[in-house]
Amino acid sequence: MKRVTTIRQSKVWRCCAATALVLSAGCGLRATVSQTAAPAPVRQEQAAPAPRPSSGSAFLDRLVEAAIERTTQQVRYDPTYFKIDYPGGDVPAEVGVCTDEVIRSYRRVGVDLQKEVHEDMKANFGAYPRKWGLKKPDTNIDHRRVPNLMVFFERQGASLAVTEEAADYKPGDVVTWDLGAGLTHIGIVVNVPSGADPRRLLIVHNIGAGPKMEDVLFSWKITGHYRYEGPKKQGAVKRAGGD
Repeated sequence: MKRVTTIRQSKVWRCCAATALVLSAGCGLRATVSQTAAPAPVRQEQAAPAPRPSSGSAFLDRLVEAAIERTTQQVRYDPTYFKIDYPGGDVPAEVGVCTDEVIRSYRRVGVDLQKEVHEDMKANFGAYPRKWGLKKPDTNIDHRRVPNLMVFFERQGASLAVTEEAADYKPGDVVTWDLGAGLTHIGIVVNVPSGADPRRLLIVHNIGAGPKMEDVLFSWKITGHYRYEGPKKQGAVKRAGGD
């Protein structure tokens, strides 16, 4: 597999992974006509679009559609700390960072990560990172931080292997990356194949220019791979250590 290596470096410093730091925040064919016969009606044949891959899960397929819809929205990258409602709180619709695209996509399919992360952090605060000097959960910001989402997904038993095989990353999967210099990033795998390699699916993410669908799966070091279909109705969550 050929790793994608070209990426505009100017984007990286603006990445939402800075959340962990700043947020302390198709064509038809022409028919030929006989020279002797009367012209016959020309039938334009439209090539059928190639079917998009399915996750195999109705929930994740809906999550993918929600993520793709996000790319039609105008969002200014803004890592400001906002005081928001709880539950169901969101920063202003016209602003956001990488985590907000994941949060908003999940909300469209009925999962409130603000609420789910807060409840787990409230009950298991010691399992979460201590990077921001918090002494208790904060419903305004906890779910908007990539490291917290990583721990939450792991504790929900949603972790999958991190590999360099494109086929391992299915529609609806959540991926996190290390951009270097302490910056982390997050995005959702969607059901649109790369033009360069149809085995590799595109990512919906916000790395500074608003929600985009791009071929960036292997552009940075992958640190997490998750398949989360909402809160479990029964059973204990998987324990993950904090730092």
